[in-house]
Amino acid sequence: MNKQCLNLPDRQPTLRVVPMPADLNQNGDVFGGWVMAQVDVAGAIPAMRRARGRVATVSVNSFQFRQPVSVGDIVSLYAEIVHVGRTSLTVRVEVFAERNYADPITVKVTQAELTYVAIDESGNKREVPAKNGAEME
Repeated sequence: MNKQCLNLPDRQPTLRVVPMPADLNQNGDVFGGWVMAQVDVAGAIPAMRRARGRVATVSVNSFQFRQPVSVGDIVSLYAEIVHVGRTSLTVRVEVFAERNYADPITVKVTQAELTYVAIDESGNKREVPAKNGAEME
């Protein structure tokens, strides 16, 4: 496990959340499934913006848990689109935890890559619109 102290990326996080005691497993760490759910939410945000509508998760291409997450950690998730296809978008999500308020440390706890597909109101696959030069990702 890498315990090297890092700085948060120099951009706004896509999502920031603090896990609560109800999110713990039997060992006192946050459930991996809780972290996976937060990653899926964070990844969907830029995908929805770029697709200009609904998206559905179609695959988790990679997921690496590097360190456990604890109650009280400030968990920051940074998501960026790394590929846009005809109907799909691939998003990379990096997760950092800020912990130990007396002697603060920031660590990277998780990294993942997910693919989303753009869907219409009926849940059918649709094309991702061409990128508008003024739009933010």
